[in-house]
Amino acid sequence: MHCAFLKPGRPTWAHAAACLLLAAPASAALGAEAGGAGGGGNPVAGKAVFARCANCHQLGPSARGGFGPQLNGIVGRKAGSTADFHYSDALKNADFAWTEERLRAFIQSPNRTVPGNKMRFWGLGDPRQIDDLLAYLRTQR
Repeated sequence: MHCAFLKPGRPTWAHAAACLLLAAPASAALGAEAGGAGGGGNPVAGKAVFARCANCHQLGPSARGGFGPQLNGIVGRKAGSTADFHYSDALKNADFAWTEERLRAFIQSPNRTVPGNKMRFWGLGDPRQIDDLLAYLRTQR
């Protein structure tokens, strides 16, 4: 990719960061075009979206519950079921497994999807970002 902010010679970190920020929407758009809702999305762009979630949730081999539950293998997992997190009664008593459709609804509006849960997140309204986030979560078993 050519970036007009990179001048000949030694580019500064600020210039490189500006180029990356400008490229991010293009990569997210490519991910949405590749699949869209229901199984599409761009896992690379989704990793960037997950940065918002990483304040409370962990992924990866050493993931554990903290301020929020760890999210490894979330698709197909029974809601409120990891042993290393103290869930709200709403999620402990939820009688469902996390499907991508339910996760999509929860990410969009946690309190509307599971009233009484204790996640402090207003929701994510951009369907492309949700597609990308779900694509990234699918890579984390």
